[in-house]
Amino acid sequence: MTAQDDAKRRAAVAAAARIESGMVVGLGSGSTSALAVAELGRRLASGALHDIVGIPTSAATERQAGALGIPLGSLEQHPVVDLTMDGADEVDPDGNLIKGLGGALLREKIVATASRRLVIMVDPSKLVTRLGTRAPVPVEVVAFGAGTHMAAIRALGAEPVLRLAADGAPFRTDEGHLTLDCRFPQGLTDPQAVHAALRGRVGVVETGLFLGLHPEVVVGR
Repeated sequence: MTAQDDAKRRAAVAAAARIESGMVVGLGSGSTSALAVAELGRRLASGALHDIVGIPTSAATERQAGALGIPLGSLEQHPVVDLTMDGADEVDPDGNLIKGLGGALLREKIVATASRRLVIMVDPSKLVTRLGTRAPVPVEVVAFGAGTHMAAIRALGAEPVLRLAADGAPFRTDEGHLTLDCRFPQGLTDPQAVHAALRGRVGVVETGLFLGLHPEVVVGR
């Protein structure tokens, strides 16, 4: 196990320890979230927790949680989530995030904004002084007219690249959308303005900028 893997595991265990019996829990996506879901499954199996309902943020998380015997529900059944545990690709000093390199940013943001508490699990490499300095900003767009966003994104100072799947075909999210990974060479000086400009475009579904959510950030060390 690498030091980074150990840090992820520590963060995941610490986040899962915040879950109490009777909670509705948002289950994030990605490698660190998978560790937290596994820890939640272990605690349920041991009897340390009971009466948990999980709200998965991706099809992959839904499959993992189901295999572990974690009871699952939906936001239609549980519109308010007690606590969501999820990872992030970058975290700035104010708790603003870049998420979505795993391909589930839309569902992740829906669940996060429906949550009373958002616990973000990261290893130290994800901590940045300015968003966008290490990770690109994912932008989820509908497939029709996806290319029309390229010039507008470049005007914001980024270079957009269409995300591809392992087989070379365009990557599709669980909702069937495409993702543009937008790298800002100097990072983002005004993330809110960039988010607003992108969301104002017809065909842009959501961005990977998670701003103003005030998460509890758990850093594994």
